[in-house]
Amino acid sequence: MQKHYDIIIIGTGAGGGTLAYALASTGKRILLLERGDYIPREKQNWDMKAVYGNALYRTDQRWLNSQEKSFQPTLYHRVGGSTKVYGAALLRMRQEDFEEMQHYEGVSPAWDLKYEDFEPYYNQAEKLYKVHGKRGEDPCEPPTVKEYDYPALPHEPRIKQVVQSLEILGLKPFSIPMGIDRDVNNAAQSPCIRCDTCDGYPCLVDAKADAQVCCVDKAIKYENVTLMTNAHVERLVTNNSGTEIRGVEATVAGVKEFFNGDIVVVACGAINSAALLLRSASDSHPNGLANSSGMVGRNFVKHNTTKLYAISTVPNETVFQKTLAINDFYFGSSEDTKPLGHIHLMGKHKWEMMQPDFPRWVPSSLLKVFANHSVDWWMQSEDLPNVENRVEIAKNGQIKVYYRQNNRKAHQRLQHQFKKILRKAGFPIIFSVPMPLKVMNHQGGTCRFGKDSKLNVLDLNCRTHDIDNLYVVDSGFFPSMGAMNPTLTIVANALRVAEHLKQRLNVSLDGLVSKTK
Repeated sequence: MQKHYDIIIIGTGAGGGTLAYALASTGKRILLLERGDYIPREKQNWDMKAVYGNALYRTDQRWLNSQEKSFQPTLYHRVGGSTKVYGAALLRMRQEDFEEMQHYEGVSPAWDLKYEDFEPYYNQAEKLYKVHGKRGEDPCEPPTVKEYDYPALPHEPRIKQVVQSLEILGLKPFSIPMGIDRDVNNAAQSPCIRCDTCDGYPCLVDAKADAQVCCVDKAIKYENVTLMTNAHVERLVTNNSGTEIRGVEATVAGVKEFFNGDIVVVACGAINSAALLLRSASDSHPNGLANSSGMVGRNFVKHNTTKLYAISTVPNETVFQKTLAINDFYFGSSEDTKPLGHIHLMGKHKWEMMQPDFPRWVPSSLLKVFANHSVDWWMQSEDLPNVENRVEIAKNGQIKVYYRQNNRKAHQRLQHQFKKILRKAGFPIIFSVPMPLKVMNHQGGTCRFGKDSKLNVLDLNCRTHDIDNLYVVDSGFFPSMGAMNPTLTIVANALRVAEHLKQRLNVSLDGLVSKTK
């Protein structure tokens, strides 16, 4: 087994998987270490009870909250990371999200890079992840001159009715940008079949634009790229002076291994990446690697999120529901001078999926009526960075998450405003279900990037300020997260960092290779 690599990437999700793809053609020896394995292609991929009820593919990790209570986070240690089961909504952050913004309960800080620095990589990311959308519909869309490469997904009849009702009431609903492999003009030959088991499920036909399908599978076709699954990285080891990473300690299929890397990239997800740095403390880094600022694990953000079931007398026979979004309240409303957040449709919920969101005494017969008449929404608002919202390692070695919600007024106002609209649109019954701590779909902020090494873990290239050959390329780099789904920004940033690494490695475009296995 080869032990020395030019680049070691830990994690194969939106950050690590995309980075591996972008660097694969350089000819550099790249090792991808993935804690889990591939999700098998099997009928259970689309089995609601297995996926939702039994959490079949979810991580077996148990974390602690600030009250020392154990919980199972909604994360997936698989090739492709949590993108294997994500909802595939791929939206750009707003141009204003990169600037300082005043909220009801505090300030969202400015980024040291701006939207214009990310815009070229957003273009690349949308093409790579097959994003379907339509420019000009989103009322607060950030500037770009590039059209989507793939047209927006059409709405089904009931959702068309909802669009018309919302437009009559003054809203500007738009087609949500979705990353799926769907030929809207040739459905018979399309990989995506617009099923009702997309949002929250793995795709049995590999038609979801996840990091495995879009990036990892393509990267490992190159002879210079090696993927090791079931490889749990436990520690990063520095040289005696602590100035560079010498290697990676991992357990691979139950066997202890040590790999040397000239460059090491951590891309385990915001919380697990911070935990790995903290666990790698040494004499030269007693508080954890790259932690001279004391900021590793701090400023954790995850969005304030709520499910909303809007129920009317009109049956909802929609199969593929997630085609619509609303940004009319993103920067406020006629009654609100501060940002409120973003809203989009979820995948259509069956009554069994709704059951955990209702009291046990609610009979299944009533839940079936609700499910057959409900239009299902997801609402999210920005939570603000706070150094006390953090990740630590407990004495027993478990990850411990300290998190207190903030900026809740904005989220409450978002719900209030949208519920008023929905009732006017013919939805007299509305149930809202706030998401608990264990829902980690949108984690970020634990290894922030920025120019000031006293306040940030990473520099603007996502290299740690303290250690020259150590990078973090996942959602941990976010200084703030706005109210948009973070995945497209993670992908765009990985493509940006890949360009920097090519320059560092003295790889020219002429030097790229195409030799595959």
